[in-house]
Amino acid sequence: MDMIISALLGEAITRSISFVVSKSSKQKVPDVEDSLKRFLLRAQVIIDEATGREITNQAMLQQLGMLGDAMHQGNYILDTYRYQSHDLEDGKDSVVSHSLSLCKINFLRGVSSSNRKTEILEQLQYALDNLNSMVIDVKELVGFLTSYPRMYRQPYSMHLLLSNCMFGRQMEAHLVISFLLNTQPRGFEELEVLPIVGPYEVGKSTLVSHVCKDERVRDHFSEILLLSGHDFTNYDLATHSRGCEVEHQNHLLNSNKDRRLLFVVELAGDLNEDAWNKWCSSYKQHVPKGSKIIVTSRSDKIIKFGTAPPLHLKYLSREAYWYFFKTLTFGSMNAEMHPRFAHVSMEIARMLSVCFIRANFMASLLRNNFDIHFWCKVLTFLRWVIQKNVSKYGGHPFDLINQKRPVHLWRMAAPSDELVLHSRFQRSSSEEVPKISIQDVFYGNVKPHGKFEFLSWKSRIPPYYSYVTSCEIRQQKTAATKRKRSTK
Repeated sequence: MDMIISALLGEAITRSISFVVSKSSKQKVPDVEDSLKRFLLRAQVIIDEATGREITNQAMLQQLGMLGDAMHQGNYILDTYRYQSHDLEDGKDSVVSHSLSLCKINFLRGVSSSNRKTEILEQLQYALDNLNSMVIDVKELVGFLTSYPRMYRQPYSMHLLLSNCMFGRQMEAHLVISFLLNTQPRGFEELEVLPIVGPYEVGKSTLVSHVCKDERVRDHFSEILLLSGHDFTNYDLATHSRGCEVEHQNHLLNSNKDRRLLFVVELAGDLNEDAWNKWCSSYKQHVPKGSKIIVTSRSDKIIKFGTAPPLHLKYLSREAYWYFFKTLTFGSMNAEMHPRFAHVSMEIARMLSVCFIRANFMASLLRNNFDIHFWCKVLTFLRWVIQKNVSKYGGHPFDLINQKRPVHLWRMAAPSDELVLHSRFQRSSSEEVPKISIQDVFYGNVKPHGKFEFLSWKSRIPPYYSYVTSCEIRQQKTAATKRKRSTK
């Protein structure tokens, strides 16, 4: 009872303050900025506390997700306002000025100087009002958080947590776990299949791997079998083996007397309906009751094979992505203490197309080379490569990679070397990976010849995939060489 009264009283006080603030006709940008900072800090405390707890209530997770969205949006708008002034300050530095002139912030683009302050105030006030209402809505939720057990001990610095855990998928993980742990009544004969659909490198395998490592899931199933498309069509359910080694297979044994099985089928594209029907027929005959299937694919066509509502994974919002990238890039440092670096990193984040792999690699590169001139060189290089591909090959290089098309890039260490990326693929933690890293190729002095492979990123979270790229370096012909040949 005391908790309810305290929550209601706190809400009334907060609403009163919000009312006074909203009615004030003399609000100034610094005042709104300070208020937004305080609410962002309050929201961060709630999110951090909730992230480390084993929350099972779906409504609470939805509220936390909405609060997280409001927090990321407010943080993005505040950082955009905070660092946009450094366009002028950095004009004194030729390297910095040249780099930033290539990518002015879109936040206030097209706004005249006379209306700029009004535009800033409106944007900050909108973010403040949105975050304020969300914090009020979760007051009761905060009181219930302590009733949920902790999943792990949270590290002292958030960048350690984000670099070693799944970011932004708490709600989705809960939905998958609920599907897996839900038991049907006796006599239920229908297959239980959950389709998970999402674009390239959105995190489907990462989500499933985290779910499968949950202790509740491991206690519920005798074995968890991870099958690729080829493994799936050749897997013999009658003998419970293929007769040969299965590369992606995890046996998580426990004392489950029912011998329930969980099959995770990872598909790159569509699923052949005849092969599916044949496999399901064998599944009903040889697989114990209570077993379940998860199918992941980039294609929406697998949805028709599901018996549970499909789970659609989408890329992060640009605001959430910026929060993730900034936290990884600056590590234990405070970005506010390094506004010029933060301004450049914000522009770099905008060019990475909301990709986790690129965020991890680029954050590591920048963090290990904490020099404003180097950061600006990277920014200039990225912008030049993007412009070159759009004008010459008709598309953004990252879009071409997702479409499995060859991508033409260049090495920052040697711009005369054209680097052609042919394909990128993933390898399991048990497979060997190239010793050459992406940093060696693009920004280092290593210069392999002909076709070779390099390591793009090695994930530190399940399923611990290594992402390898096959490519070749082509020496560009200089204009002087062409003139010499033409003279001959």
